Amino acid sequence: KKKRNYTNVHEAVRAGDLEQLASMIKSGAGINEVDLVHKFTPLHCAAHSGSLECLHWLLWHGADPARIAVGGWTAAHVAAIRGQDACMQALLRNGTSAEAQDDRGCTPSHLAAAHGQSYTLQTLLRSGANVNVSDRNDWKPVHYAAFHGRLGCLQLLVRWGACTDEVDNSGNLPAHLAAMEGHLHCFKFLVSKMASVMHALKARNDHGETPRDLAERFYKDNILQYIDSVEKEGERPETQEVLAFPAHFAAFKGDLLVLRRLVRNGVININERDDKGSTLMHKAAVQGHIHCLQWLIEMGANCHITNDAGETPKDVAKRFAQSSAVELLTQRTGDNNSSEEELDASNIKFFERHGVEGSTDSKEDLTLDKAEKRDARIRAYRKIEELQQLLEIAYSNYRQLGGITEEEKKMKKEEREVEK
Repeated sequence: KKKRNYTNVHEAVRAGDLEQLASMIKSGAGINEVDLVHKFTPLHCAAHSGSLECLHWLLWHGADPARIAVGGWTAAHVAAIRGQDACMQALLRNGTSAEAQDDRGCTPSHLAAAHGQSYTLQTLLRSGANVNVSDRNDWKPVHYAAFHGRLGCLQLLVRWGACTDEVDNSGNLPAHLAAMEGHLHCFKFLVSKMASVMHALKARNDHGETPRDLAERFYKDNILQYIDSVEKEGERPETQEVLAFPAHFAAFKGDLLVLRRLVRNGVININERDDKGSTLMHKAAVQGHIHCLQWLIEMGANCHITNDAGETPKDVAKRFAQSSAVELLTQRTGDNNSSEEELDASNIKFFERHGVEGSTDSKEDLTLDKAEKRDARIRAYRKIEELQQLLEIAYSNYRQLGGITEEEKKMKKEEREVEK
């Protein structure tokens, strides 16, 4: 990479230039220095642009993940908005709070739900984030997902125990908000999850309004038509699979028009998973729908995500003998057999062939070429080697001082049992 002159450390981070970042910090730039516009620290910038290696380095060298920017956002809030999942994982592993609230009382979970970043939302929930946490208006993540039409996030939140019958400080159910904004897929899904369909349709907020009233007030004809059909038929015409995962169903059927509309309207994320962990890529690969696969790849879909059975889209295509899909996906992912190679730190080619880093939600602003990705992996591996050597020295020092490790205690116990 050609050396560039950056006016501040934030620019170096946004460019993913670790060498310049390290040099500028060493020369006196503050590791928690804030920019003038958004009050972003370098850590905020790394979370925003997906500069994963820079984010690792900043955390390693003492950057404060609790520092807040304009709006009360921590770096975790920024990663949630941008869908920078790998950055979110790194922040959480380094002690960042998943429950930090911004000026409106929003946690990263609220913001991930609002922006449709389902994979990042799942990372937060797996870390122990409260699925029913409230902001200052008593909006929970499920309210944000309903209001913004984020079906994938709604599905995920409900699977993690989100309450669909919780009201905000105006008495609105999530279904009221979906009706008000005309998000039909979300409205159908929420109604299906209520104890009674008719109860959901007749529920009134603090102003006495039902979902129908709100749909009428905001001219949401699609919601009104659906409510009319439900009231006449007494049941929902869709099957549960189509209702819950319309984009997956479209990918399976090869319906690119529907698939494109759902993704572009933000109803679901390009890497959304269904209840079996399958993405849109998996569904299209099963049936060998090349046109859907090509469009998904162009839109930045991740070809490496595995479903609950541990299969990538390419694995699924192989299993169902979809040779054209296998060929297309091989061009994107390479030959899976190479993954069985043993790690050889002296073989640069190994670091070029392996590694799936970065976010599964975001289309990062930062793009690294193959050589830059390879060099980042090599630097990270060198750090592992360095720390292993230090750990061995520390163990040796500990033993010389008469200490014994848990592993050694266990081995001695096993030896005594064998002698008996």
